Amino acid sequence: MITLAVDAMGGDAGLSVTVPGAVAFLKQQPNASLIMVGDETALRQALDKAQAPMERIQIVHASQVVEMDEAPQLALKNKKDSSMRIAINQVKEGNAQAAVSAGNTGALMATARFVLKTIPGIERPAIAKFLPGKNNHMTLVLDLGANVDCTAEQLTQFAVIGSELVHAFHPERGAPRVGLLNVGAEDIKGTDTVKQTYKLLQSSRLNFIGNVEGDDIFSGKADVVVADGFVGNIMLKTVEGSVKFIGSALKQEFARNLLTKLAALTALPALRGFKQKFDPRKFNGAIFLGLRGVVVKSHGGTDETGFTFALEEAYHEAEAASLAKIEAGVAEQLAALEAAKLQAEVEKAADTAEPSGSNSLTE
Repeated sequence: MITLAVDAMGGDAGLSVTVPGAVAFLKQQPNASLIMVGDETALRQALDKAQAPMERIQIVHASQVVEMDEAPQLALKNKKDSSMRIAINQVKEGNAQAAVSAGNTGALMATARFVLKTIPGIERPAIAKFLPGKNNHMTLVLDLGANVDCTAEQLTQFAVIGSELVHAFHPERGAPRVGLLNVGAEDIKGTDTVKQTYKLLQSSRLNFIGNVEGDDIFSGKADVVVADGFVGNIMLKTVEGSVKFIGSALKQEFARNLLTKLAALTALPALRGFKQKFDPRKFNGAIFLGLRGVVVKSHGGTDETGFTFALEEAYHEAEAASLAKIEAGVAEQLAALEAAKLQAEVEKAADTAEPSGSNSLTE
């Protein structure tokens, strides 16, 4: 039985989304149970109204709620009895295998990092998400907004934890292919940080395939694509906006006149398939990767269907990805990377050192 802790009060709509989403999730996953955290009276009323299967739901009371516009540090300091904090505590205490929240992203990241800590050797957690591509291939992209400014070492750490997560999900595929998001495939392109990251990834034991461009994310070329949070978040929002624009443009074109409306009837099966495949709610739920525990962030403005998919994301990660296995893999990869860096420094020092003896004829 997989148990998830749910911040029932988080998000733009709170209980009106989290409770029906949780009930729908439990109907789909008979091997799951939930710890619902929030105001006990309001939460119990909402669960009763939704006819929730209470035999698989535990209610934990929380007297506080982190607001969507609340400063992360203030939430961390002043909201110790919030539904968000208590949900994450359930993971730390071993009562749940993962926590899910649609609440304030900054506060969730700060709280999760404070409570759970990061995997040894990982300086910062990253927001990661599997995105769909050609032939149903899923590519893990990180960071999607947690760290706007990163060092080359931190980007390399993201590559390591991303590779280990994909390997935990799909060990049968071998070493995941890791790509570095850049403005071109050539190693001479990009910022100084990206160029330094390229060199570090080259010296690592990862299956590094080099730089990839934005259109490669959906081609299936890489299993893991790494970027800093500034680039990653802009990429993600651009993709989301493009999908919405295409859907809206198609609807307008088919509604233009009687002929196009008739054409829409003919194309209806294909249009429904397109909508189902690219429904952004299906990809709701991003992973806070690099923590010593599983935390999934749902979009704050999602509906109950989207929240159900966020719970599914947490369920499958808790079921398939062994945290101990990921930590061991990260430790091994980082140790190998450090050894390679030391070897490179030794070789560089040897190349630049003065000769121990001299053959000068003027001595």
